[in-house]
Amino acid sequence: MTAMAGRKPKHFLWEVEGRIAKVRLDRPERKNPLTFDSYAELRDTFRDLVYADDVDAVVFLSNGGNFCSGGDVHDIIGPLVKMDMKELLVFTRMTGDFVKAMLNCGKPIIAAVDGVAVGAGAIIAMSSDIRIATPEAKTAFLFTRVGLAGCDMGACAILPRIIGQGRAAELLYTGRTMTADEGERWGFYNRLVDAAALEADALDMAARIVSGPTFAHGITKTQLNQEWSMGLDQAIEAEAQAQAICMQTRDFERAYKAFVAKEKPVFEGD
Repeated sequence: MTAMAGRKPKHFLWEVEGRIAKVRLDRPERKNPLTFDSYAELRDTFRDLVYADDVDAVVFLSNGGNFCSGGDVHDIIGPLVKMDMKELLVFTRMTGDFVKAMLNCGKPIIAAVDGVAVGAGAIIAMSSDIRIATPEAKTAFLFTRVGLAGCDMGACAILPRIIGQGRAAELLYTGRTMTADEGERWGFYNRLVDAAALEADALDMAARIVSGPTFAHGITKTQLNQEWSMGLDQAIEAEAQAQAICMQTRDFERAYKAFVAKEKPVFEGD
């Protein structure tokens, strides 16, 4: 297993407190754009979370009133126009690997979105398990605005499952901004809260998750992702196997004993 609390990333802020990891991009003066280096370091960090024994949930926070403005125009887009096809495919696979790492890290991820969440920033929010935003949040999958397809980093697979095919198609074809109100009504955002309460609200949600049966939460995340490509019979069988595994945990026994004693169960993640 891996301890993540002492990790010191070079290209974003990272803190572990109470088994909750807090992530912030750290270029607030430019609305927190991503670079080649931050993409790669985020990918590697979320890959390592699979083996973390001191993190049970992740909160991806805004910084300086914004979440993420996507790929940096000068540090990413400028160099991309000079690359050949082989180099470009290395880059697009790397960004896709970041999303895969988020989906497969085994830890629930909460995105706390304020201000701008566009391009890859919108993808990070989309790839999280739970999304909380402020009324000022502006979310856009603006790839067509720079001459690209809307099918970036899993957007055509994941976004329709969250907000529906037609709404996803509109956003991906036009690149227009989805308002916070639309995002909440369409199910992209779980709820809207005032900016002053955003971080505390997201961390409270994470704390509630961490206080639960965290091994079982990892199973839930796996099933939520894997069942996208399953038929109903496969899904029901997969859940039968998953639940049988969870029934062997001490947390399941703890919950039973607490119920009998009319007490609140205290879960320990094993």
